[in-house]
Amino acid sequence: MKRFGFTLLEMMISIAILSMMMIFLYKSYAHMNRTNEIFKTKSLQAQTLSTKKKTLFLDFTLAHAKSITVQNLDKQSDIVFLQTENSLYGYISPFVAYIKKNDDLFRIESHTPFTIYPLPSDTEFFGESLGKAKTFRVYQKAPDQNSSGGEEVIVHMALQKEEEVLYKLKLLNEL
Repeated sequence: MKRFGFTLLEMMISIAILSMMMIFLYKSYAHMNRTNEIFKTKSLQAQTLSTKKKTLFLDFTLAHAKSITVQNLDKQSDIVFLQTENSLYGYISPFVAYIKKNDDLFRIESHTPFTIYPLPSDTEFFGESLGKAKTFRVYQKAPDQNSSGGEEVIVHMALQKEEEVLYKLKLLNEL
């Protein structure tokens, strides 16, 4: 007698095996999605920190030599006004200020110079928060008579939940 189909038992065994394979694949897929979300979050955090460090580095290395003004607020924070060649908003030689207020560190950029803090109410600027800051300090060093380099600054930025940044930078613009 010739058989052209499957028995009920063969069909039930194949469905059970296929179901176990699907459950295993679904769990693997769900775990992969959770892992991808974790990696995505971590990579975005690293990218934003990298962008903050790059902006800070470029602002100070491309700053005009005599344009940096540092006002000390307390032991943990300074207010810095400077003119730089680094612009995030398309200004040519913008004026930039780093201000720590209520534990938030702000970077603001304008086409007009900043002179005093608190800023006048009619001041136009673009700005963004760099995050909650424990420390933001800038130390200036005048150039030595014997050295051929320009002015140097030390920038210390410690943001909460992110690594500390400590730069010793030489200003490149001699204007």
